[in-house]
Amino acid sequence: MKLIAGLGNPGNEYAGSKHNVGFMTLDLLQTSLEADPFKKEKKFNAEISFSEVADEKIVLCKPQTYMNLSGEAVLAVSHFYKISTRDILVIYDDLDVALGKIRIRKSGGAGTHTGMKSVVAAIGEGFPRVRVGIETREALQISRQDAASYVLSPFQKADTSLLKSALDSASQAALLILEGKIDQAMNKFN
Repeated sequence: MKLIAGLGNPGNEYAGSKHNVGFMTLDLLQTSLEADPFKKEKKFNAEISFSEVADEKIVLCKPQTYMNLSGEAVLAVSHFYKISTRDILVIYDDLDVALGKIRIRKSGGAGTHTGMKSVVAAIGEGFPRVRVGIETREALQISRQDAASYVLSPFQKADTSLLKSALDSASQAALLILEGKIDQAMNKFN
């Protein structure tokens, strides 16, 4: 069994925000995998959906803990279904990757992302991740304080095609990673 967690914030006020590209990617995956509809599971504080890829059961997870506590939901789901850390994939927004691009890593630290800090604190660093670019701090020339407001703001209409490209790439990369082809995904998308 494998787990794909997409990070974001619950609630309509955050639905189209830059911080929710993890949720947006999971929505694409849910459709492409013909997975069950997302269902709120109180015991995990997450919305989950199930599918199969090559006879492997897949759990899609959208933590409903708000970003800063995402690790709690990821840990709860992984423990309940006995999913090892190496079989978890996390998809999230990154303010150090250009809009329209993604970056894949096999493992590593959390960087400055609060949701990833929570996940790494909960399960360790030994899991792959897909970072979806929402724009670079350099291009925006914003401070750390301004970054918090930026990630919670909605995408602009002018961003639509780049956002779609990034979400499509993240979804395709996730499917390759599920098939055990992370190196191929890295070569194609990094």
